[in-house]
Amino acid sequence: MFPLTLRRSSAKSAKAKADPAPSRWSWRMQRLMLTPGFRLGLRAGVPFCLTLMAATIYLSSEERREAIALAVSDARRSIEERPEFMVKLMAVDGATGALAANVRALVPVEFPASSFDLDVTELRQQITDLDGVKNASVRIKPGGILQVDVTPRIPVAVWRTEDELVLVDEGGARVEVIGSRGARPDLPLIAGPGAEAQVPQALRLINATAPIGKRLRGLVRVGERRWDVVLDRDQRIMLPETGAVQALERVIALEGAQEVLSRDVLVVDMRLAQRPTVRMSEEATKQWWQIKQISGQ
Repeated sequence: MFPLTLRRSSAKSAKAKADPAPSRWSWRMQRLMLTPGFRLGLRAGVPFCLTLMAATIYLSSEERREAIALAVSDARRSIEERPEFMVKLMAVDGATGALAANVRALVPVEFPASSFDLDVTELRQQITDLDGVKNASVRIKPGGILQVDVTPRIPVAVWRTEDELVLVDEGGARVEVIGSRGARPDLPLIAGPGAEAQVPQALRLINATAPIGKRLRGLVRVGERRWDVVLDRDQRIMLPETGAVQALERVIALEGAQEVLSRDVLVVDMRLAQRPTVRMSEEATKQWWQIKQISGQ
């Protein structure tokens, strides 16, 4: 019986050593390897950290950093200064004279220059901000040409301010400063604070004065509310705040029927539509009183 018992104990010991079940730590490690986040960390995180560490150690030297920056700068300039990227000249269309010179003066570089050094968006905004420019487009054409197309503002009147004479367009925007009225005698004259903001209305009034256009000297904005029409012989037509065109047409009609403006009249006051008044000169007033006294009326 003794030998049989020994053989059975040996068999049990061999069976226990051959157990394929993993240990507790081995089982936990296998479970951890099955976690997607942990596997991603091993595949990407560890290489990234090692690379970052190596780059940090390498770039800790100031000489190495300067050498890398210089190499990048040289590579960039070698690309930017290639012939196909160079701008050799600038063409300005739509602007002439002083306006064209002002447009050319805005380009801060000398040609030839790299197209990478030109900010066409900023350049277009600067050109559009110029007096006399209504709109502009800037682009680089094949062949190394910086093409600038300008839509200029068209002056329609001369605005007299306290200090200068300014050409304005139909919207009241400044176009150009002129030295004297004789520089643009073909344009009507407007004056007074706020006159440039009412250019469309001023143009309508000027068109209404066509029958007496040769006598027109200009329009004066009064109190930024209404207009006075100034004629030769120091005559003035005072218009109301509203219905100014209709009031002026009434005066023109009176001139055609009774020649009111052809007489010795200083002011025709139309500010009160129900009661227009006429102011005569001092000499005409004296003569009128003399006639009235002689006639006994």
